[in-house]
Amino acid sequence: MINVLQLDCVPNKDEILEEGTRRVISGEERVFYDGYWIKTYKVPADTLEAKKRLIDALTRRLFNHTEHGLNIPGTRLTEARAAFEAETEPNRRRIKGAMLAGALFNRAADIFRKLVELQACGIEILSDNPLMRECGRCLLEAMELGRNVLHRSGEEGIDELWGEPFRAFSIPLEDFYESRYIKIGQTMRDIDRIARTMITNLAQLPAFQGVESAINDLANAAKIKTETLRTDPDIFDVWSIMVTAGERLANLTPHPVAADSAAMKHDVAEGLVLIRQGRDLIFYITRARTPMPKSTNDFIARCETYLNCGHTPITDFRQD
Repeated sequence: MINVLQLDCVPNKDEILEEGTRRVISGEERVFYDGYWIKTYKVPADTLEAKKRLIDALTRRLFNHTEHGLNIPGTRLTEARAAFEAETEPNRRRIKGAMLAGALFNRAADIFRKLVELQACGIEILSDNPLMRECGRCLLEAMELGRNVLHRSGEEGIDELWGEPFRAFSIPLEDFYESRYIKIGQTMRDIDRIARTMITNLAQLPAFQGVESAINDLANAAKIKTETLRTDPDIFDVWSIMVTAGERLANLTPHPVAADSAAMKHDVAEGLVLIRQGRDLIFYITRARTPMPKSTNDFIARCETYLNCGHTPITDFRQD
């Protein structure tokens, strides 16, 4: 089993470290953020081709984690804008704005592809090229429109995903990759917060005794997945370990509790729902590789209410 390298897992753990410190640990370079030693990857050369590939990947990732129906081709940008501008009903206008943002992202990617083709023909593309400016304008407008779009869970938006393609376009790739390590550290921190909350509020109850190891297994696997790129050879082991850890929680069978026991004040069915919601939330933020603070704080509050009252509060939590 691959292990997450936290501060207390390495030599000289009492050393005061600055954020962004780099070390070679067990033959791999790692960078220190939020108490975690995060696996680093080589930054590609800062070229138009490299930025095109990165923006393409970030745009696919965006559509994979947001509401359905937003992946509008760039060729339909004019139609998408007209539909958005004509809409007056607030909820439909929000969705049409998100569809316009999707078309803008795809238009920017279309422009970048053509610029890369021109560069491959020996044509120099300068930063003040009109097409470069148009690409940046499309990404910036998409970022502004996308701020009200929800994650597929329905819980909240993830502004970070909408801003990433514009940042990848506008700053050096080395700076962009460094910003991703910061977000990965924050994501690992919140995975641990969710796991600790589940253990503190659920694992101590008779119906769920023994669940702590399954929660820890999922959290550890999730943190490894968060730092591992899909192109990494380890991804086959990393993803399969995480999925099976999640299945273990999903298939949990509570221990029987005597009807006259004081422990019966906790609704077991609601406790199972909380465990599965925690599992789902860990998967959401792990796959997005960025924190979901509203969802995390709401989940923590529900767990604390359950421990204190025996029931979860009435909530509009929606599962994918």
